[in-house]
Amino acid sequence: MGIKPRDMTPAVDLTRRNAAGPSRTWRPVYVDLLPPCNHACPAGENIQAWLALAQAGEYRQAWDALVADNPMPAVHGRVCYHPCEKSCNRGALDAAVSIHAVERFLGDLAAQQNWAHRIEAKPSTKRVLIVGAGPSGLSAAYHLRRLGHAVEIHEAGSVAGGMMHFGIPAYRLPRSDLMREIARIEAMGVRIVLNHPVLDVVAEKTAGGFDAVFVAIGAGLGKHIDVPARDAARVLDAVSFLHNVSTGDAPRLGRRVVVYGGGDTAMDAARTAKRLGAEEALIVYRRDRAHMPAHAFEADEALEEGLKIRWLTTIREIVGPNLTVEMMALDANGLPQATGQFETLEADAIVLALGQESDSAFLHRVPDIEVASDGTVRVGHDLMTGHPGIFAGGDMVGGERSVTVSVGHGKRAARNIDAWLRGERVSGPAKHPLVSFEMLHLPVYSDADPSSQRTLALSERLSGFEEIVAGLTEHEARYEAQRCLSCGSCYECDNCFAACPEAAIIKLGPGRRYRFAYDRCTGCAVCFEQCPCHAIDMVCEPRVQS
Repeated sequence: MGIKPRDMTPAVDLTRRNAAGPSRTWRPVYVDLLPPCNHACPAGENIQAWLALAQAGEYRQAWDALVADNPMPAVHGRVCYHPCEKSCNRGALDAAVSIHAVERFLGDLAAQQNWAHRIEAKPSTKRVLIVGAGPSGLSAAYHLRRLGHAVEIHEAGSVAGGMMHFGIPAYRLPRSDLMREIARIEAMGVRIVLNHPVLDVVAEKTAGGFDAVFVAIGAGLGKHIDVPARDAARVLDAVSFLHNVSTGDAPRLGRRVVVYGGGDTAMDAARTAKRLGAEEALIVYRRDRAHMPAHAFEADEALEEGLKIRWLTTIREIVGPNLTVEMMALDANGLPQATGQFETLEADAIVLALGQESDSAFLHRVPDIEVASDGTVRVGHDLMTGHPGIFAGGDMVGGERSVTVSVGHGKRAARNIDAWLRGERVSGPAKHPLVSFEMLHLPVYSDADPSSQRTLALSERLSGFEEIVAGLTEHEARYEAQRCLSCGSCYECDNCFAACPEAAIIKLGPGRRYRFAYDRCTGCAVCFEQCPCHAIDMVCEPRVQS
């Protein structure tokens, strides 16, 4: 099922140029293309590299390659929505590689083996203040320490972790796994000061002798709506609700709970309500499932656990335990429109899960920092605000909000802060072209079904907050890593070496790949057609000067 070399129309007769050897108009070259998993990862992981090490059983090296970009693999293997897997070329063949499961295996193995992060850079004389110990702040601290800088995090809360600790239910992310990865970052020399709200960034920077600041306070305020409410005994916002549950201060909800919203937080709130004893948890959402912002697997798991979802429904009024809801209809653009049809529902508690905002009011006093009405902060491509030396990232700068996006912001901020401290600008190398499934030369069959992670039985889920999904065994994780197709990168399969009819391919030894002996090569493209991962391309021979 190979494809023809790109634009293989003969361009020039090279017979005279190659009089001492074979005649050809095209020559093969080895290339490295960008795999779609790497391209899709918000944390910028070199997924293909650490999968290759994991499939060889080199787990410590695989973990080192992974944490070069992301310091919390045990967390991400559990809570990331793995856009890498949605982009995985293997998905067009049979099923995507379960990248997140292998990542979790490496993160959990690091905890078992007590692996420590390495700092290879020499200590600098610079000090950086980070405001907020959530995923973005922790990531920035980690990368800045690896770059040799002294780092101190000031966190307003009593526990580090931000929304990973207070917003993600324990059935998805056990707190012990989270705290182990935070402790590993602290062990690098990152100082985390808890119960320390920052009210004046400039004064804090000056008093502490910091050379730069990264503000990463997240988006911890739940949005509210202007719905008429009279005698409403219990209306909660989802962010506060999940926060209180995580601190052991869960509210009494009653028998019937309505959650208003259609995102992942709404699913988490409804599933948490069931675990707290609600007999009925109903999600009310104004659009249909096709337009729901929650990830499909979140909704599937919620439905599996007995939750109900009322699509195309919006709340109009709350009077005591009664909710007046209106049926909606989608217009041609998929937007909900009122129908004038009303219904009454009953609920002992209503949880509003309508999005989140950032509590950035303390930045209004800082010159040249622009703060929007929803608390988001305007930053440049380098994540620096309008005030020199003050950077911001994570949920508080808008855009897609997730743990992985925030961790990617932290890494990006660290590199830009490091460059700014040295009076330079970050200029990374140009990315390789992306390799698509159509560019691969694969067999038409598959003999490697994906590994599946075991899940907690439905009958056991609602009795508490025990983790639902179990990790892979070593055998399963290694097998899953071996399903990687190594898109765009040579893995020395010897297909080209074996297929060349002119013995024009020279093996250079393990890890060194091959080279072409062009004095023997005829440009027949057999090697190109036999390379399963498109690590060989065909290029036009340069024109001969007469």
